[in-house]
This record gives sequence, C-alpha cells and structure tokens, in this order.
Amino acid sequence: MFKIRLLVTALALAGSVSVASAWEALPTEATAPADNETTPAKVALGQMLYHDPRLSSTGTVSCSSCHNTMLGGEDNRPNSMGVNGQTGGRSAPTVWNAAFNTVQFWDGRAPSLEAQAAGPVTNPIEMGMKSWDDVVVRLKEIGGYKKAFDEAFGGADSITKDNATKAIAAYERTLITPNSPYDRYVKGETHALTEQQVRGMEKMQELGCTSCHSGPAFNGAGMFQRFPVFENGFFAAQYHFKQDKGLAEVTKNDADKHLWKVPTLRNIALTAPYFHNGSVKTLEKAVEVMGKSQLNKDLTDAEVADIVAFLNGLTGEFPKQTMPTLPGTPGKTFN
Repeated sequence: MFKIRLLVTALALAGSVSVASAWEALPTEATAPADNETTPAKVALGQMLYHDPRLSSTGTVSCSSCHNTMLGGEDNRPNSMGVNGQTGGRSAPTVWNAAFNTVQFWDGRAPSLEAQAAGPVTNPIEMGMKSWDDVVVRLKEIGGYKKAFDEAFGGADSITKDNATKAIAAYERTLITPNSPYDRYVKGETHALTEQQVRGMEKMQELGCTSCHSGPAFNGAGMFQRFPVFENGFFAAQYHFKQDKGLAEVTKNDADKHLWKVPTLRNIALTAPYFHNGSVKTLEKAVEVMGKSQLNKDLTDAEVADIVAFLNGLTGEFPKQTMPTLPGTPGKTFN
C-alpha cells in the first residue's frame, strides 16, 4: 500500500523575519541513510551513471538530460523530453538540494533518492529501458564499470540495480547549494540582502507563504499541499493546473486529488518555467498566481517585485562539477 507522510501542521515562525534566528540556513551536508553511507567511491560512480546516456534505450538520454547540473538542476522546459523525442506531462524538478526532500517526484511517490533514481530509467517516456535486468546486463558489458562498482561496493557481484541507484543517490546528496545571500543574511551578514529583498522576506511571512515553504530548503520538509486551493476560472483556462490529479494519480484516492509535494524555493530564479506542468513562464507571474490561487490575495505589483527580489536571494553557491570520463566500449555500440 502506498504510504506517505502528510504534514498538516504548518511551521510557526515567531517574531520579525528580519531577525536571523527566525529563519534557517541551508545545511552544507545531507544525512545519508544507514544502508547507503556517502563515500567518495560511490559519489564518483554515481556521477558517471548520472551522466551516462547508455542507461537509456536509445543511448541519448541520461539523468542529466532533464536535471542539468550545469545550471538550475532541471532543463528549463515546460515538459521534459525523453527517448525518441517523447514528452511527459510534468516539468522536471530541480536536483539541487533534492537531498533535503522527504519524498521525491512532484507527487511524492518515491520515499527516497534511491527509489527516485530507479524510476526514470524504465519509464517508457523518459529513458525507456525495458527492465532493470536489461540495464544491469548493459552495465556489465561496459568493462570499466566493473572496477568502479567494485571500488564502491565490493563483493563478487557488485553491478546490481540496488547498487546503481545507491550510487546515483550518493552523488545527488552532494548537490547542495549553500551560502546564498539569504543564508549569509540569516547568519548575521546584515547587508547580504537588499532592503527590497528584506521587504519581500517579510511579505512572504505576512502573507503565509512560509506556512508551506518552510524550513531551510523552503520545501515544507515533506509537506503536501492542495493546488490550487482557491478556484480561479481565468487561471484554470490559461494554465490547465487541474488536468493532472497529482498524488491521486498514484493513490487512486479522490481525496488526494491535486495534492502536490511542496517544492523547494531554493534557486527558483533559475528554474523557469514554473509549476508541475511548466505552464507559467516567469517568476513574477508565478508569484502572482500563487498569491491568488493559494492565498486568495491580489498582490500589488510592488509586493510581487519585493517577493521576486527575495526569491532571487535564494540562489546559492553551486559546487564545482567536473564532468566524469565514462568507461568506453571500444569497437562497438549498443544502438
């Protein structure tokens, strides 16, 4: 049975938001599960697998195709493109700081990074492999992977689905973007945010935005929220928000219709277009839509500008990514 934790109590933030103690900076490390300790060998292997298009049926799509670590951790498309030019119905969420999500995917159907890593590889629209057994056979045919898996996991038969997804998850736990202007501000660097950004920060708390977008990752620590809360015929017609049932697509429970995992606001300035279906092109419009759809508020242009300014202050420092050299298959190809 599908189980998921739905937080029903919003985080209470006491006092003025201009006081640093009311807000949390992003941790610089992510906690790993007991059965998947983060090690350099796992991270190195995971980075290779993450960037290897041979994990797809056509040899053209890798994890990084939709979750680009050279920019905002997604692909800036309304709907991501998979094998044979197919597109799904949802916008790729960012991989940056995904380690701080309690659940993964827009509908929260994966309880961990390890579980999430297993999904796209065999999705017929995304990477298109028929089964993970086929993936394992392919990896075993690529000679250089044997050494990398052995170094990461040891054992007589180290190339397995479980080890592959653990390695990808270990790599993804290193994709953290701390030290944004916001982080520096809450640590006491009072001039790290502009006056306009501080106004936006205060306005977000005043309006109630932080009831859902709470915690250091501004993602509600596993919270789900109905979207939209307030009906709006204009937005419904223009952006088609309710065509996708969200969590109910997984649970088949009508009570879960249009429930979505609260997404992180970290680096949101880099991840347009917005919302689960990528239907809103600009951050300004996304803020306006959220104000009306979730809070039933008609935000002024000045309020929108202040909030957008603050959201730009959530862009962190990206760890340097050196692209891995993938193990080759001299003299042959899989396609």
